[in-house]
Amino acid sequence: MNTAMRITAFTTGLAAAFGLALGVGHATGTGPAPEARAHAGQKGHSGHDAGQPAGHAGHDAADHAGGGAPEHLPGGLQISERGYTLSVENPFVTAGSPADLRFRILGTDGRPLTAYQQQHDKELHLIVAPRDLSTFQHLHPTLAADGTWSATTAVPAAGEYRVFADFTPVGAGDGLTLGADLHAAGDLRPAPLPETGRTVTVDGYTVTLGGDLAAGRSSRLTLTVSKDGRPVTDLQPYLGAYGHLVALRAGDLAYLHVHPDTTTPGPEIGFTTTAPSPGGYRLFLDFQHQDTVHTAAFTVTADSTAAAPTGVPTAAPSEEPAGGHGH
Repeated sequence: MNTAMRITAFTTGLAAAFGLALGVGHATGTGPAPEARAHAGQKGHSGHDAGQPAGHAGHDAADHAGGGAPEHLPGGLQISERGYTLSVENPFVTAGSPADLRFRILGTDGRPLTAYQQQHDKELHLIVAPRDLSTFQHLHPTLAADGTWSATTAVPAAGEYRVFADFTPVGAGDGLTLGADLHAAGDLRPAPLPETGRTVTVDGYTVTLGGDLAAGRSSRLTLTVSKDGRPVTDLQPYLGAYGHLVALRAGDLAYLHVHPDTTTPGPEIGFTTTAPSPGGYRLFLDFQHQDTVHTAAFTVTADSTAAAPTGVPTAAPSEEPAGGHGH
């Protein structure tokens, strides 16, 4: 996860991502735990409610042509939404070489947006992932007075990448996740979706995934962190959460972000979410321990026939699928 990435640009393209921010507590576990932002009625990062799609709250059938039922998309599939546009200077980079990613969010008046609501300790969160979902980067660019964001990064391999800008404009009731493509030149070697089991090891930590991702309704997932055979019970605050889980749908990188429903600093990190459709997904969990951020990645399949977990409500047909990244 901690590979430094420099990206020079975003372009248009379809892709979306699925993300999750988990509430964070003090490293000692003795201080007050942060809010469980997935609780009913509370807003999470970018103003998204847990389980709600990015940038679509408040839309109704009248917003859609024909006056029929609205078509709700997961976040990050569009470069422009609700009058806001992701504008990048250059969508072409060279794999393995440092690059300066510069971009702007254009507001409803066509001018660069300069006023953002802070969510999870940042005004904007930037996610970068290749189309084959083999890697994952969570960046925090800096904002200049003229509305230009910049981040130093380097993509590790040639290929097509997707970048997601997750933010909430000041005065907006809900956040947005805009997405664009990034093209990395080099020796391209396509690979299938990585396979994992229920347990992965990263940097000496063992992370175990519990629960099943369900399509079209709420499902409960629990990630348990241990090290040297012992449960980790002193996870540290990272961007206002005990962990951040981003899920990307294979094929188009549909992006969803769901907030936690647990407030203890480990070993279990739990959340409830809804996959927009059956199929393969990659889950990327960021967690911080002993002042270092680690990323554990899982490949899972969302099943529309999996049994609903106890205590997790099933989404009504009129409800929107989860889709907002909320760091």
